Amino acid sequence: MKVLLDGCVPRKLKRHLSIHDCQTVPEVGYAGKKNGELLSLAEDSGFEVFLSLDQGIEFEQNLHGRKLGVVLIRAKSSRLQDLIVYLPGILSALEEIRPGGLIHIP
Repeated sequence: MKVLLDGCVPRKLKRHLSIHDCQTVPEVGYAGKKNGELLSLAEDSGFEVFLSLDQGIEFEQNLHGRKLGVVLIRAKSSRLQDLIVYLPGILSALEEIRPGGLIHIP
């Protein structure tokens, strides 16, 4: 699974998702892009999933018809130690997500 980690997701989370092809928004040169443009660029680059903490994305973007799915983590902070507890749910969501889909963790 080709996964793009939003800029608000700590890049060190990648190490815990090593069974997937993960890259961060800054790594692919998309830093500073707004959500709509960012999702389109991600799709055009072949990403299958966008992993984010941005709870507004589901209200700001129409995901229907998108080529990628979005996984939103609802955590108390963006610190790696606060996200690690959600790894089982994240890994499960990455297996289940479908194009145009949205999964909330937890």
